[in-house]
Amino acid sequence: MPLLQIITVATRQGRKGPGVATWFEQVARAHGGFDLEVVDLGTLALPLFDEPEHPRMRTYTHAHTKAWSAMVERADAFVFIAPEYNHHAAPSLINAIDYLVQEWAYKPAGFVSYGGISGGLRAVQSIKPMLSGLKVVPIVEAVTIPMFTAHIDETGAFAGNDKLVAAARTMLDEIVRWESALRVLRANR
Repeated sequence: MPLLQIITVATRQGRKGPGVATWFEQVARAHGGFDLEVVDLGTLALPLFDEPEHPRMRTYTHAHTKAWSAMVERADAFVFIAPEYNHHAAPSLINAIDYLVQEWAYKPAGFVSYGGISGGLRAVQSIKPMLSGLKVVPIVEAVTIPMFTAHIDETGAFAGNDKLVAAARTMLDEIVRWESALRVLRANR
């Protein structure tokens, strides 16, 4: 079964991304189309890009880069749990993407975005050209969560409603299709 990495993007103290990721992981497990791996950029704690060589060379010198490379390489698809900061993608996501080149290629990526009124849409739109440049296929179907704090209960847990669950299932179905189609390209790189 293909491996889907669910990547929590937010790294700041007080972040809500891990709760959204936990909810999405439950939906993805029920979907059953993937083996799952949850990755938390907050725990990974990549420093600001610090490799001496361009990442396209894959001549990594730091243990954190080698570990990140191996992690991304083994994935067949990604879902980014992504907040919107200042009408843009979180710097932690941009930095994590910048560390690598070849490891991202020919894999689909979906988005569960959250924020205020826009639900993180501007963050997703700002990161798609960067991913496309690395030969990642950003999936059109997405889970967009406006006013996301309304879905957080008194214990701090995130609970998506039926519309969000349906959007997640639709996105996962589409990621299954794209992952299968891109598998041939990954095998021949």
